[in-house]
Amino acid sequence: MRALAGPVLLLVSFLATGCAPPVDLTKALQVTIINTGWYDAGIVNGQNKLVPSVTFTLKNTSDHALSTLQVNSLFRQVNSTDEWGSGFLTVAGSSGLAPVATTPPLTIRSPLGYTGSDQSRLEMLQNTHFVDAKVELFAKYGSTQWVRIGSYPITRQLLPK
Repeated sequence: MRALAGPVLLLVSFLATGCAPPVDLTKALQVTIINTGWYDAGIVNGQNKLVPSVTFTLKNTSDHALSTLQVNSLFRQVNSTDEWGSGFLTVAGSSGLAPVATTPPLTIRSPLGYTGSDQSRLEMLQNTHFVDAKVELFAKYGSTQWVRIGSYPITRQLLPK
């Protein structure tokens, strides 16, 4: 009987941590935007390319570690509901983002953007046909569902490399 005590206690401990109440990421993650703008993605097919970019940090304001924390982003033009581009990051692995911890700066860039061959990058931003963009951030941890943690405009500025 004593030989079973160790494994039984381990199993009970594992089940107890697995039954912890879920954390509401809309309240438990504090998003701090460092900057948004248009990143110079270089020359693609002979044309200058600019893509929307967001750099931010996440702070865990809950009292639980958030294991396998992931962030997904959807970039959209402001006049459209269609997805223009997306990005994905694993923020914290199995050790998780500890309570009260803040991530280092995280950057996500859309793979899609604007291209132009006869204009400088700055002129592209000033073009009358230029349409601004926004980014929506979603997060999840462990096996929870994705939740929207914010929507932010992409500033019409050229970001340094």
